[in-house]
Amino acid sequence: MPYKYHIILFALVVAGLTLQSCHHAEENQQKDEKFQVTDELLKTLLKDTVKEASATTQLTLTGSIAPDENKMVKIYPMVSGVAQNVSVQLGDVVKSGQTLAILKSAEMAGYTKDYVASEADIRNTKRVFETTQDLYKSGLASQKDLEQAQSDYQKAQAEGKRASAVVEINKSNGKGYEIRSPLSGFVVERNLTNNTQVRADNSQNLFTIADLSTVYVLVNVYESDISRIQVGDKVKITTLSYPDKEFDGKIDKIDNMLDPDNKVMHARIKVSNPGNLLKPQMFANIKISAKSGEQLPFIYTKSLVFDNDKNYVMVADNSKAKVRIQPVQVVKTVEDRAYISNGLKPGDVVISSRQVYLYESLKD
Repeated sequence: MPYKYHIILFALVVAGLTLQSCHHAEENQQKDEKFQVTDELLKTLLKDTVKEASATTQLTLTGSIAPDENKMVKIYPMVSGVAQNVSVQLGDVVKSGQTLAILKSAEMAGYTKDYVASEADIRNTKRVFETTQDLYKSGLASQKDLEQAQSDYQKAQAEGKRASAVVEINKSNGKGYEIRSPLSGFVVERNLTNNTQVRADNSQNLFTIADLSTVYVLVNVYESDISRIQVGDKVKITTLSYPDKEFDGKIDKIDNMLDPDNKVMHARIKVSNPGNLLKPQMFANIKISAKSGEQLPFIYTKSLVFDNDKNYVMVADNSKAKVRIQPVQVVKTVEDRAYISNGLKPGDVVISSRQVYLYESLKD
């Protein structure tokens, strides 16, 4: 019986040693099979070189939409009269040459009379001049008579041109003086209704027509931000009416004087307005990518890996591992750029595709 127990004990010891040997073999095999970045895998990955540039910061300002002054006209009365047939309303679209209203005007009757009289005078003086020429050739008229007839004819022609120009400027359709739009656009101001009495010396315009294919955004820039913007800077604009749509523009003008009342600098942004979506007096939010004065390396945000409240990148180098995990400190992000204050330097190469997979595979 003791011999039998010895045999069983020996068998248990041998089995334990065998299991332990298998366990060590599995551990060694796992260590040998630890993930490594191969040359073939590295060739399939996208890479990006760390760049150095002036860091930018995003300024958020407010402003309002205004018509382009170079594409806007104010229409004043050229004659006195009573308004009739005011055919447009505020916000209407008008074409160049379209009649906006008609004025019943006694002045227009006088202009028409002057024009008709000048035409008749031209015909009469022309006939006298031609008759005097024939008499002069026959010796029946003197040189003085001929010169007087020629002078009268020239004066009649000049008066005819003046009367024709007045009638051409002051268009009439037989019903009265026509107020026409000089360009295509929108009626952004209307100060005329039917039966209104209009005076030619009135200082208030009757209509304002604006072409809104391009508009301005008028913005106030605080004194502390003046040095950070310049003419030509690109901006992004959103409005309350279209919160999900961004309009691209650029700074067109910056005033050279501060507003004495609120101590701000006025700036103007020119914006293309497809579909005429932006209307005058709309409230606008403006985002400007302004220079901060710092020289920092930057990478594109798609290369970052965020884990445990920290940012990492996968750096490609000449080490045996070929790729290593590098923690980085991001100072700020502007659009798709991340500016790095620690962890990278210009010229470093980072992986910009499948970086999350590499991070999970290589981290301890």
